[in-house]
Parts: sequence; structure tokens; C-alpha cells
Amino acid sequence: MEQPSFNQRTVATAVSCHGVGLHSGAPVKLTLRPALVGQGIVFVRTDLPVPVSIPAKSAFVVDTALATTLGRDGVKVATVEHLLAAITGVGLDNVRVELDGPEVPIMDGSSAAFVALIREAGVREQQSPKQLLVVKRAVTVRDGDKYATLSPARAFRVDCTIDFKHPLISDQSFEMEFSDVQFAKEISRARTFGFLRDVKRLKTLGLARGGSLDNAIVVDEFSILNPEGLRFPDEFVRHKVLDAVGDVALFGHPVIGHLTAYKGGHGLHHKLVQAVLADEANYQVVSAGRGELERLQLRVPDFSAILEPLVA
Repeated sequence: MEQPSFNQRTVATAVSCHGVGLHSGAPVKLTLRPALVGQGIVFVRTDLPVPVSIPAKSAFVVDTALATTLGRDGVKVATVEHLLAAITGVGLDNVRVELDGPEVPIMDGSSAAFVALIREAGVREQQSPKQLLVVKRAVTVRDGDKYATLSPARAFRVDCTIDFKHPLISDQSFEMEFSDVQFAKEISRARTFGFLRDVKRLKTLGLARGGSLDNAIVVDEFSILNPEGLRFPDEFVRHKVLDAVGDVALFGHPVIGHLTAYKGGHGLHHKLVQAVLADEANYQVVSAGRGELERLQLRVPDFSAILEPLVA
């Protein structure tokens, strides 16, 4: 049996899609392009006189209200979390993300369209091992009764609980050990959601201009307004897992650790990433060479099942 590879990966060829920004409502074209080993995920605003590149790293987070926004020199790219979840969820390390607008298109409110886009592009394995961020000691951040923790583990695990004190969205939990197949089947299709009362308020503030029942689950006090209903009985908490995967991608490396989030959100996830990175004793960046993985007894998905065949 062929041994799995833990080398870095990028898209095999450029691929594009079109959509609208959830909050701006503006049309935007997104293009994924191959990137060099070690470059990581980089957003590039191509609509400016001089294109501006913004690395997908926590140091460039400028806003976490309603979505995760990256910025550099006054230039911003908003709502990056669903795309980042897709890119890291299927095991890509290096991607150039070109946008001709200030916000990643919302598509259907999940990561599924981006996973399909990556499938269309194909994947190219690169001749250098992945660099993993291994959590060495537990770190917790809190905001009132909300908290998020990253603790040592042999693989990347996510344990998420939400409770909105709502008849349809109360005390849901979801736990998984990460793999590309698990992400694609169980997480990527889970859509963002909001309350009808909040949607109306946001629109009066000039936000959620691109929001609709085509790209978000909307609930009133007692019912789901989307005619097709839910994709999963617990779609709400699954989307929170999706958000968390996208937000911790801003470490800049695949994570080996156990993420526990109770009533989490983008702001709390960002605080956790910052807290871990604030002290080098909290983590170690290691090469995903086979010998090193065996020595440290780490489990890393080979990320081949969901995207076979790989392009050499």
C-alpha cells in the first residue's frame, strides 16, 4: 500500500468563481492560484491601482464583528473564514487568493462551493513537508460565560457547543477528529445563520446587503424561514465548527491540538490564536516528516481521499 504523503499542497491550476459579498452586497470575482512552498495563504486585492497582498495570519486581523476581516495599509478583505475553512479543510497550504472587491463572496453561506472549486482546480503536491503548529500546553480565553481553549492532543480535534436560548438553537454540541472527508461531508455544507430581527437591524445599518435565504439560514422566534429547511438537524453548531476551522487557520499552519469552544465566535477565536502565539512555550512548529510524526506520535490526515487523483 502506498504510504500517505504529508507534503505541502497548492491548487494545480487557477480557478475562479463569482458571487456577492454578504455585507457589502457587491459583486466580486474570486480566483485561486497556485502558490510557492512556504508562501501560505495570501489574499490579493486586484481591483486597486497597485494590488495589495494580505497574508492570512492573525497579525493581519483588523475586525471580528460579524465576520473575520483582514487588513493591511488601510486595505481590507472581509468574511474570509468560510474560504479559509475550505482551503485548510481539504489540506492546502499555499494559495494565492485574488479578489476584485473588499469581501469574499458568500456563495450559499457555507464552504461547499469553495470545496467544489478546489476539486475543479485539482491539487498539486509540493516537494516540502507541511509545517505543523503543535499545541504544547493548554491556553484558555474567556468573555463572560463564553470560552475557548486549545490544549495538547495527538491530532486536530474540535469540540463546539452553542446555546442561543432559542427554541431552535439551544444547547447543540458537535465533536470531531479532523479529516478532509469528515470536513467535506459533515461540516462544509453547514450554512451561516441569523435571526430575522437582527437581519432587519443590520440592513438598516447598511450591513447584510447581500444576505438572503439563498445564502443564510434565517429564523424568527419559532421557525426556520428557508423553504428547504435544514441540511442537518444540528446545522447551526456545525457551522460554528466551520467558522472555528477557518479562524484557527490564521495561525498560518495546520494545528495539532484540541479546540474546545463554548458559545464561541470570531472575536473569541481570534483572542485564542493571539494568546497561544503570545508565548512560544505554548506551541512548537514541527515538520510533518514521517519520522518526526512517529517520534511525536501525531496523527495527521493525508488529505488525499477527498481530492484524488492528486496532480504530481
